[in-house]
Amino acid sequence: MRIRTTAARHAALAVAAASALAAGLLVAGAGTGGASTGAAGAASVPGTPKTVSAGWSIPWGLSWLPDGSALITERDSFTVSTLTQDGTKKQVGKVPDVVTTGGEGGLLSIAVSPSWKTDHYVYLMHTATEGNRIARMTFDGSKLSDYKVLVDGIKKNKYHNGGRIKFGPDGFLYATTGEAQTPDLAQDKKSLNGKILRMTPDGKPAPGNPFHSLVYSYGHRNPQGITWDARGRLWEGELGDSKYDELNLIEPGRNYGWPRCEGNCSTDGMTNPKRQWPVEEASPSAVAYADGAIYMAALRGERLWRIPVDGTTTGTPKAYYTNDYGRLRTVESVPGKNSLWLTTTNADNNGDGGEGSDKVFQIDLK
Repeated sequence: MRIRTTAARHAALAVAAASALAAGLLVAGAGTGGASTGAAGAASVPGTPKTVSAGWSIPWGLSWLPDGSALITERDSFTVSTLTQDGTKKQVGKVPDVVTTGGEGGLLSIAVSPSWKTDHYVYLMHTATEGNRIARMTFDGSKLSDYKVLVDGIKKNKYHNGGRIKFGPDGFLYATTGEAQTPDLAQDKKSLNGKILRMTPDGKPAPGNPFHSLVYSYGHRNPQGITWDARGRLWEGELGDSKYDELNLIEPGRNYGWPRCEGNCSTDGMTNPKRQWPVEEASPSAVAYADGAIYMAALRGERLWRIPVDGTTTGTPKAYYTNDYGRLRTVESVPGKNSLWLTTTNADNNGDGGEGSDKVFQIDLK
């Protein structure tokens, strides 16, 4: 599949970066977005949320443009809007071929190309008639166009569709996929479900992937959050079943246990989470790294968790805003600021708000 020269050049440069990342030598830096990445264990804590924008319905994905505004998806309306730092909202398009599952499917995540100034690409993950897809569109600053499917064949179901995509500091696109309510798919390395995928900007397996396919790690139930710390380590938030939700440190080729394990277990070959929570306290969607800590938005738990990170270990998690704002879906660090943006998802099937009840908040870290 052909891609524009700028994207191809970017992918070629990323091969060298991938080797450095695998060796633990690459620090996440310019182009990945995000708040200040201070020393591990930094003492800053989240302040009182301030409303940036209201009137949303299930804002699911959020990705930053170079001018500091965000592109935000709405799951059930299949629309994409820009939102500026001062709260100006403008709808810029509707993604074609999206369908709902009557549960958790629809228009999910969005990721702006690291080379957007030259290629104008944005990437989307969504549910379609035949399954879940990763697609690419052109965003010229005012409207979306030129829809193109990059990856399909990801099974869908009413629930457990995963759906988060982000570009890593190595220049490759990562995607989380659920096991589509078919647990055995998570252990099948030939399946794209129950995985974290890693790919080039044209949807091909990234160089260095452990199984010479799109699969980067496996044994996942319903992962919906990924982020990188200041040293380029990949962290993932995962929805468990009835016992434990997880925060995992992801390494290529590792098996994270589902369905044989939920939370910590002693089964040979399984990688245990760095932290686990009872499901009523979490049900995590997005995770973000900022100033020495992982921030994890909780759906059922209706709180924002702050988990200090020191190297590959985690400190004691602390919850903020418990039951204050309802279900929390997406959290992202704000480029150039020691702040987060946080979205609610109270208009979804499990929320107690109606259409237009969701908000985007800014949280300053102090």
